[in-house]
Amino acid sequence: MAINVGEKLPEFKLKDQQGNKVSLDDFSGKNVLLSFHPLAWTSVCAKQMKALDDNYQEFSKFNTVPLGFSVDPVPSKKAWAKDLAISDLKMPSDFWPHGEFANKLGIFIADKGISGRVNILVNDKGEVLWVKEYDIPELPDIDEVLKAVKENA
Repeated sequence: MAINVGEKLPEFKLKDQQGNKVSLDDFSGKNVLLSFHPLAWTSVCAKQMKALDDNYQEFSKFNTVPLGFSVDPVPSKKAWAKDLAISDLKMPSDFWPHGEFANKLGIFIADKGISGRVNILVNDKGEVLWVKEYDIPELPDIDEVLKAVKENA
């Protein structure tokens, strides 16, 4: 893992599943959870994104916005979000240049062409407040994530 607590997040401007540009500047005054998953259309990744969407209001209580990042292209993320009935969660695409943002964070797995499964909590200035990397098959514990969000609110 290249990015650590206290470091500054590199800038990003990526399209979400609806084709809208998303950047940290969009969330002034809020913390942001960058939740990276390796690939859409896989079971653990689906559970990870559904947990974020299902708990969206809980994140809001602690002035935090979750985002679901992957290297999948926008059309795939759009179809997948529809299939999962994602209603609130924005899911930015780090597709092109392929995995560039994940690579800047040190979490891109080049030989597989995917990002790692990582949660990074930042404030609106991009300062990393909490970070946790998971084994690819491991589903992040949403209660643990919400605890970190609450402790850093």
